[in-house]
Amino acid sequence: MDGFAVHAADLADCSPERPARLKVVGDIPAGRADNLKVHRGEAARIMTGALLPEGADAVVPVENTNHHYRDPGMKAPEEVEVLQGVKSGDYLRLKGQDLHAGEVVLKKGKKLKPQDVGVLSMLGEAEAPVIKKPRAAVFSTGDELLPVEMRLTPGKIHDSNSYVLSALVEMAGGTPINLGIVEDKPEAVKHTLDRAVELEADVIISSAGVSVGAFDYVRKVIESEGELDFWRVNMRPGKPVAFGSYRGVRLFGLPGNPVSAFVGFEVFIRPALSRMAGWDEWHREIRKVVVTEPIGSDGRESYLRAIIRQEPAGYSARLAGHQGSGNLRALAEANALIVIPAGVTFLPAGSEVDAWLLGELGS
Repeated sequence: MDGFAVHAADLADCSPERPARLKVVGDIPAGRADNLKVHRGEAARIMTGALLPEGADAVVPVENTNHHYRDPGMKAPEEVEVLQGVKSGDYLRLKGQDLHAGEVVLKKGKKLKPQDVGVLSMLGEAEAPVIKKPRAAVFSTGDELLPVEMRLTPGKIHDSNSYVLSALVEMAGGTPINLGIVEDKPEAVKHTLDRAVELEADVIISSAGVSVGAFDYVRKVIESEGELDFWRVNMRPGKPVAFGSYRGVRLFGLPGNPVSAFVGFEVFIRPALSRMAGWDEWHREIRKVVVTEPIGSDGRESYLRAIIRQEPAGYSARLAGHQGSGNLRALAEANALIVIPAGVTFLPAGSEVDAWLLGELGS
């Protein structure tokens, strides 16, 4: 603090009625290292952030002295009266308060926060080894799709998946490469997959085209120059999920329905991208919640949009709208996905289940 560097023992009995008078032997601004020494009965005016002079063991804040003149450029007084004592170590920042020699500052696998960057800067580390963000090529397939800026015409819908998935990639620590909309033609799908490889994507994420429709070509094109490790999963929504590789690049094929694509990303892609980004500390935020209404399921592991609230006794959950896989509005209103285990077809009100947090909790 701005004040006077002193020997604490000189001020043992001082008070406003009986101030201690000390000789001021110098000025110590921040950023200067003088060979000044403070003896018993002496003080040095010192500024916040300055190096403590030899001999001193505490600082008296200027507010506790009779030196109330603090205009810039004003010289230090020849003598100062101290009105309140201090203990040794008061108003100092000692060596080793933050870190000790040999101590690990930042562990490998940690996502850097702004304050971590501050610690690196404080230590004079201009560079630090990091894992580059995984590049994820994202595209939507379907002749019915239009870019968001185009006006709808009969038979068309706006593409939402490429935008949602790109934003999710960024949230998961990756760099999205939005390749837009791809026609339902094998040559168009192949061109887009080849483009993703040329752009050095670390992972490819497609939506639609992996089901069993007459115009679902993504799966066939992938298998022409790659392989599928699995296709279709016992979950709801999002059964037609595919995983494999194309020309050596990992590939996730998600369903076309917006909610199915979102859930498929959360279940499979977010953990994968987080690991690819080097986040050893990543974990999913899960809460135990009590459902406030009866819920039916078809026996598949189900991820249902819900609104959960913190109650005095814990967390409650209610469904957010109807659970159709095209109901993106309900997903936008939800702050969690509640997980109904495989094999369960009915949950009575009052049942406890896991909830994956998506946003802020209501009260």
